Amino acid sequence: MATFLHRLGRLAFRKRWYVILMWLAVLGAVGVGALKAPGASDEEFSMPGIESQKAFDLMEQRFPGVTADGATARVVFVAPNGEKVTAAENKKAVEEAVADLADGSQVASAVDPFKAGAVSKDGTTAYATVTYKVTANDLTDASKSHLEDTLHAAQDSGLTVEAGGTAMAEQGGAGGMAEVIGVAIASVVLLITFGSLAAAGLPLLTALVGVGFSMATILALSDALGLSTTTGTLAMMLGLAVGIDYALFVVSRYREERANGRTPEEATALATGTAGSAVVFAGLTVVIALAGLSVVGIPMLTKMGLAAAGAVVVAVLIALTLVPAVLGCWPNAVLSRKARKSGRIEESAKDNGGTRWSRFVLRRPLPVLILGVVGLGALAIPMTDLQLGMPGDEAKSTSTTERRAYDALAEGFGPGFNGPLTIVVDAKGVDDAKGAADTIAKEIGATEGVVSVSPARFNEAGDTAVFSAVPTTAPTDERTKDLVTVIRDERPGLESETGATFEVTGTTALNIDISDKVQSALVPYLLVVVGLAVILLLVVFRSLLVPLKAALGFLLSVLASLGVVVLVFQQGHGAELLGVEQTGPIMSLMPIFLVGIVFGLAMDYEVFLVSRMREAYVHGDPAHEAITSGFRHSARVVVAAALIMIAVFAGFIGESDSMIKMIGFGLASAVLFDAFVVRMAIVPAVLALLGDKAWWLPKWLDRMLPHVDVEGEALTRGADPEAAPAETAELAATRT
Repeated sequence: MATFLHRLGRLAFRKRWYVILMWLAVLGAVGVGALKAPGASDEEFSMPGIESQKAFDLMEQRFPGVTADGATARVVFVAPNGEKVTAAENKKAVEEAVADLADGSQVASAVDPFKAGAVSKDGTTAYATVTYKVTANDLTDASKSHLEDTLHAAQDSGLTVEAGGTAMAEQGGAGGMAEVIGVAIASVVLLITFGSLAAAGLPLLTALVGVGFSMATILALSDALGLSTTTGTLAMMLGLAVGIDYALFVVSRYREERANGRTPEEATALATGTAGSAVVFAGLTVVIALAGLSVVGIPMLTKMGLAAAGAVVVAVLIALTLVPAVLGCWPNAVLSRKARKSGRIEESAKDNGGTRWSRFVLRRPLPVLILGVVGLGALAIPMTDLQLGMPGDEAKSTSTTERRAYDALAEGFGPGFNGPLTIVVDAKGVDDAKGAADTIAKEIGATEGVVSVSPARFNEAGDTAVFSAVPTTAPTDERTKDLVTVIRDERPGLESETGATFEVTGTTALNIDISDKVQSALVPYLLVVVGLAVILLLVVFRSLLVPLKAALGFLLSVLASLGVVVLVFQQGHGAELLGVEQTGPIMSLMPIFLVGIVFGLAMDYEVFLVSRMREAYVHGDPAHEAITSGFRHSARVVVAAALIMIAVFAGFIGESDSMIKMIGFGLASAVLFDAFVVRMAIVPAVLALLGDKAWWLPKWLDRMLPHVDVEGEALTRGADPEAAPAETAELAATRT
């Protein structure tokens, strides 16, 4: 591996302009393809294998022309203080508004609240349900404008008019000031780390090229592969973070080799062969974790994982080809200002912050280990209260009409009104379909925890009915989940009695089903991803205990990050500082996201840091001295890389989309814990306690594993020690 990459780095250095032109040509080609592509739309969320999805599919089959998950708008009318919505003038204003709402090319129906009985008991609140023929993603601007204009016209009558539902949802995504802030912070970190504008700019430039290539490819292939605009969110987030980090490690190793007296060409080749090997294996662990998201069985999540894995592969290729090529064009630009001016490159300092910290840990490994484990364990405690769900209108700001509509409905009709259950009755082949539907509706209506059921609506064939059941509790209440289970448990008895069957769906039931499926998929996913990565790390480190330690450290960091997510987004501690106005359950996909992404990133730091320790150990350093050597060369760069990732991920906390905000916070927290607590404290403490045993590998396993020479031992033996004098003269001749 190291020898091959050494040759690749040398080739890229010598053929630098060809490499740069090739990347520019490829970037231009995919850019043109992206511009000509029809444009990605927001993907319809589907979850094969769950009851809610089966019910949606059945509705689409039996109610042709009306999309089962078509957009809806629930328009809420609240009478002025002291008045009732049923008063003549108020009633007239509501009826006129409903008539206007029904007058739209994409509107399937608009239900008059007075005819449907959608008026609160105290007469102060009424609502009209507008159903569209298309999904929320396919609503035209004209339809949205018509809805908003009707709301404003109704408000002029003196009524308080608010609207919620999928038709009101704004389609968000990555892209904006959040990313700009993240890149700006990354620039400052790189500048402080390298003390050179060129050295700081190179990782940023190449990372942006990689992200541009990845995003353009996603857009170009969106129509052919069914990709959506949300697919690129994770690809952009991870592509930018790892793109900067991978280039950072290669540039840092290049500067180190130049300080050791190598010529620019040999330094580039050695950096690609050694740091590049670590980049390849670190990238592979991330790709395994992301591609493993397909195990969960959610199409959208699978596409997001594969797209992000593709972005990571691009970042690896750029670090191995484009970065060496750019170093070949400007070999001295990435050196410190002092080196460029003096014409001399000083060797790396024997002692730096990394060595001082490692010696601190080596002197007291047990207290450091206990403190790290107990600290992360304490942060993980709130995770025991984890409640999964999907953020709805209740999580939005009170400045939005969706949140005000949600609150008005809860006040007028009860908390469960915002999460009605949709019951789909399949009476095909039943003689008395109407009677069967009525029996099922009556039985469900009599279930404890159900406030009311709506009249059943039949399809044209008369063999399928749909009605709603309103719970007494809020959509995110655990009692609502129990109610769904009770209703489904009633199915066998009702089926034998009526001959018809039914399924429970709707947003509330869908969220419950998603949470259950994600939880059941988490253990298989962990086994697949962690198992494959441990095997990969066995090959890299040729040690049995180091990969196991890496996996256990990851579990600590991911549990702690989930704990702080619960602490902020569910329990509300410090939520206002992040712009979270309403706490609630944690997004159902959050655990799987954190496990997948954080595992890959955690292995990044493990490979970069421990590979230098392994390299020193293989070259003859004692076990304890190898730890210090690894920290001397890698600690500053790993810290810089972690700060950059934290900055990039934290930038997404500023997004308005609650899902992206939560993911950004969770990832930033996880990187903070994993890099600074696990990798920089717990890892050296464990290695210090293990000593030589840390690098033990059974002989039979050693014979089975392939030798990849990640440490670059062959390269070190073949290096030219006489390059230093010529190198100093070359730098002196080119100093500025």
